[in-house]
Amino acid sequence: MLRDLQSLLKMDSISPSYNCIVLLGPTAVGKTALGVRIADFLSGEIVSADSRQVYKGLDIGSGKDLAEYEFCGHAVPYHLIDIAELSCEYSVFLYQQDFYKVFKLILGKGKIPVIVGGTGMYLDAVIRNYDLLPVPENKELREWAKDVPLEELGKMLLELKGGHIHVMRDLLERDRVIKAIEIEKFVQSPECDAFKKNLEARPEIRPLVLGTTLERATLRANIRKRLYARLDSGMIEEVEGLHSQGASWERLERLGLEYRFVSEFLEGKFSSKDEMAEKLCIAIGQFAKRQETWFRGMEKKGVKINWLPKIPDLDARFAAAREFMEDQNFL
Repeated sequence: MLRDLQSLLKMDSISPSYNCIVLLGPTAVGKTALGVRIADFLSGEIVSADSRQVYKGLDIGSGKDLAEYEFCGHAVPYHLIDIAELSCEYSVFLYQQDFYKVFKLILGKGKIPVIVGGTGMYLDAVIRNYDLLPVPENKELREWAKDVPLEELGKMLLELKGGHIHVMRDLLERDRVIKAIEIEKFVQSPECDAFKKNLEARPEIRPLVLGTTLERATLRANIRKRLYARLDSGMIEEVEGLHSQGASWERLERLGLEYRFVSEFLEGKFSSKDEMAEKLCIAIGQFAKRQETWFRGMEKKGVKINWLPKIPDLDARFAAAREFMEDQNFL
C-alpha cells in the first residue's frame, strides 16, 4: 500500500516534459543494476534495449542475469527479454514495434518506463522516432537487375527519388543501387500504404536520457573480469548446446562477440581457449568504443544525454541520477 501511494505521488509530480527515463551506456558498466535501482525508486518498469537479450537461450553470453531485476526484495518488472526464437532474425523494425506496445502498456498502468540498454540503433530508433518499414525482397527486380548496366540502374533510382540522392556513393555500388531501387519501389506501392495503416501507432515519447560509463582502464578491467566469469559459468557449454539444438555455426557467429568467438573456438579456429578469450576480450573493448561513438553521434543529432559521473560506485551514480531527475523536475 505504501509503495502504491509513493508511486501515485511521484506520478502526480512528474514534469509534463518527460514521460520516461532512458539509461544508456557501453557494455560492462553496470547499466542493468543501476536501471533496476532507478525503476524501483520510481515504481517503474524496465524496457530492455539489448539486441541479443531479445533471444531465448542466449543467457550467459548476453549477460541475461534475470536475478538482477530485483532490489531490496522488490521484483522489478521487465520487458523485451526472451521474446524471439533464435531461428528468427529480430530487427530494429520489430524492436520498435514491440517497444511501442510495451511503452503504451506501462503508461496505461500508471507506471514509468525505464529504458535500459546499450544497443545504439534500438535506442536511437525509439528516441528519435525512426521511420522504419520492413521492405520485402523483390526477387523479380533482383533477377532483372543482374543484367542491367549500373548507369541505367542509377538513372532508374534517380527517377524514383525525383532526381535527389543524399549520398552519391548510392549510385556507385551496384548492390547499393539495387537495394535502394527495391526500397523506393516498395515505398511507392499500394502494398506499402496498406502496411502503414496496420503499423502499431506511435506513442509520444518524451525521454529524460541518462548516460553512464567508466574510465577506460576501469572499463577494460570490468570487461576482462566479466568475460572470465561467464566462461567459468558455462558460456562455452551454452554455445555448444545451442548448436546441438539446431543453430548453425553461421547463425551463432552472426550474433557477434561472445557467440562468434566461442563458435569459432568450437569449430577449431583458435589454437586454445586462452587465445580465444584474449582476442574476445580485445574485441569487446573495441565494441565498447563503438558504442560510445554511437552515443556521441546521437548527441550531435540533438539527443541530450545527461552523463553520470565516471565512478564505479553504484550508490554514487544512483545519487547523481536522482539529482538529474530532480533538476529536470522529473521528481
